[in-house]
Amino acid sequence: MYKYSDFDEAFVRSRVAQFRAQVARRLDGSLTEDEFKPLRLMNGLYLQLHAYMLRVAIPYGTLSSRQMDRLADIADRWDRGYGHFTTRQNIQYNWPKLPDVPDMLEALADVQMHAIQTSGNTIRNVTADHFAGAAADEIADPRPVAELIRQWSTDHPEFQFLPRKFKIAITGSPNDRAVTRAHDIGLRMVERDGVPGFEVVVGGGLGRTPMIGQVIRDFLPREDLLPYLEAIVSVYNLLGRRDNKYKARIKITVHEHGIEAIREKVEARFAELRGGFDGVDQTWLAEIENAFAAPAFRDADPAPYLDARNADPVFRAWSDTNVAAHRHPGYGIVSISLKAHGATPGDASSAQMRVMADLARRYGHDELRVSHEQNIILPHVALADIPAVHAELRQAGLATANIGLVSDIIACPGMDYCALATARSIPVAQQIAERFAELKTEHEIGPLKIKISGCINACGHHHVGHIGILGLDRAGVENYQITLGGDGTEAAAIGERAGPGFAYDQIVPAIERLIGAYLEHRESPEETFLETYRRLGMAPFKAALYPEDAKKETARAA
Repeated sequence: MYKYSDFDEAFVRSRVAQFRAQVARRLDGSLTEDEFKPLRLMNGLYLQLHAYMLRVAIPYGTLSSRQMDRLADIADRWDRGYGHFTTRQNIQYNWPKLPDVPDMLEALADVQMHAIQTSGNTIRNVTADHFAGAAADEIADPRPVAELIRQWSTDHPEFQFLPRKFKIAITGSPNDRAVTRAHDIGLRMVERDGVPGFEVVVGGGLGRTPMIGQVIRDFLPREDLLPYLEAIVSVYNLLGRRDNKYKARIKITVHEHGIEAIREKVEARFAELRGGFDGVDQTWLAEIENAFAAPAFRDADPAPYLDARNADPVFRAWSDTNVAAHRHPGYGIVSISLKAHGATPGDASSAQMRVMADLARRYGHDELRVSHEQNIILPHVALADIPAVHAELRQAGLATANIGLVSDIIACPGMDYCALATARSIPVAQQIAERFAELKTEHEIGPLKIKISGCINACGHHHVGHIGILGLDRAGVENYQITLGGDGTEAAAIGERAGPGFAYDQIVPAIERLIGAYLEHRESPEETFLETYRRLGMAPFKAALYPEDAKKETARAA
């Protein structure tokens, strides 16, 4: 993992001191809320529906056990004993008191963490594949490059007041686990003649105008990455709309000007900038890569893992869904579900955080990851140790065997917390999970991604869910629209709206009918929901969602 330099340490400490003084001026009335707002947002502090919310950066989702322990300490001391892990691989505290926030930031600084650029119209936390550095299908670990981008973008003097917030995601695998095509800039590592580089995508994003990003460069050498990123953001900074915040994202800029015109401007700007990058960025990258050297993997007999799978059906079911292939023989990647049936997706108690930290310390080479799907990953666990890890996760309520299944739902905080939300998300996710747990069909259904947003801003990524649910306000009543066929992988697609929305008490039965139609129409248990939808189209699913309309159509046809 990357360790702060002396410069990093001094920079973060100075920001904490600066914000402490700003909070003091707000508390004594020297600053109005309007004056204070941009200052607090620069430090990740939002004013939500009921209280302040502090969003803490977890760069590219990587944590040490010491850092996870500190997140637990902060939850206990200054919040309500839990934290919420987000789709941006960050953690949010929903109940801090304003006078305590500088102390929270100081405590974070003690373990080389901060909340800088987790808000505002700037380059936000760079996200990455949560299996980075461990995945069997990976070309190379993308996290050193993500760290280079973090250092370049933090407090960049030209990019602190962009037309709108800006998000970059990176993956080192041809199989995209970072939803790169739904970001302002997506970077997917590719090889050409054995040399790694990047496919560069621009103009992706969800929200009220969802768009899949377009390829601006199909192969960019690694040494050109920073000047090319700077060229893209520079062009956006000049062309991006500032007259309407709903049309200010780069996706609208690309849409209005066209990808060819944007490419021409970016390439011209890149030609101007490239000479100024005289190789120092590559020197930095080489130093950063040293910090991401692979752990000292041990050769352990996998027999205990295989024996446990054969002897214990509960362990076998869990390992089928929650253990992925590792690049090193004899190791596995363990995904810890924060989606126990009926729980709030992404929430972890301080006690659970400490359990995960301890497991990382004892079994996981001191590394944890936060996934954009709101789960926690132990990226490096010897197969021989996985049965012991599973036993301790069970005791902590963290051994739900549902990664990638119907109850592994992404959900935004919705109207329970967020001032922007127009409908509840969390209770809908809880009820769906509980219903399919009652039916005991989750494993029969197989891989299925449900994503829920409580407003049109789409923080729950519903547009790229196999089943997406969008909660809206219709004349003071919660109404839930369903989209089908979304995909956040390298074959990214925006879901298609199925039809009229459903009332709060109708949405779970509608999802049940929808999945029932899938089970009826799939060609075999191996054909996933998304594959069935792509084969058959909307018609059979729409008939299941709106049976009365289907009956009328049948009667008319007769």
